[in-house]
Amino acid sequence: MADSTDRSWLDAVPSGPLSDDYGFSRGTPLDRRYIDQFLSDHRERIHGSVLELQDSTYTERFGGDRVSRSTVLDVDPSNSLATLIADLTQPRALPTSTYDCIILTQTLHLLSEPGVCIENCCHALNPGGSLLLTAPMVSRVSPRYPASDFWRFTPAGIRRLFEKHWDGPFTVSSLGNLRTCVGFLLAHTVEEMPEDAFAVNDPRFPLTVAVYAEKR
Repeated sequence: MADSTDRSWLDAVPSGPLSDDYGFSRGTPLDRRYIDQFLSDHRERIHGSVLELQDSTYTERFGGDRVSRSTVLDVDPSNSLATLIADLTQPRALPTSTYDCIILTQTLHLLSEPGVCIENCCHALNPGGSLLLTAPMVSRVSPRYPASDFWRFTPAGIRRLFEKHWDGPFTVSSLGNLRTCVGFLLAHTVEEMPEDAFAVNDPRFPLTVAVYAEKR
């Protein structure tokens, strides 16, 4: 370890990230590796009527022929892929007991009322339905929505939100480690990271938190 007075390590830290879009322009952002694995681990829950935000990418990839109806939600009516326009920060914004699964990835931090969003999802699920949610713990300010990038979530913080706003059992997972947190901020990609960089989830350094929640 370098002496505490040695600042040479700063020379290796760039003044900005390698790209300004989390690494999408260079490959697959590091948080997507964890999100993909989380959804793959729960793919059997992606079935029947499924709601996803902005597009149906994960519904199609992980639900396949188990999905009988796919709904794409957006608050922006200009999204041509959206089949439902609604604001998740408004109470009862979603139809009652309609979906068997809701996929909500990397969205909660952009909502001014995350607790209302969680209640909306619970309200909209059929009994026994599942919410598959991920949210950032470490991230740059959103380049697309800087004025509405409100929150970052620790595992304890998101657990507290679900305790207050969810009716049913849920589990919280801490995904990431120091290497992937630093790499994500620098916009390194999955393709250029060694496989062993993803081998350990260090609860001291979550990059992403994930919640699997089931409605009673």
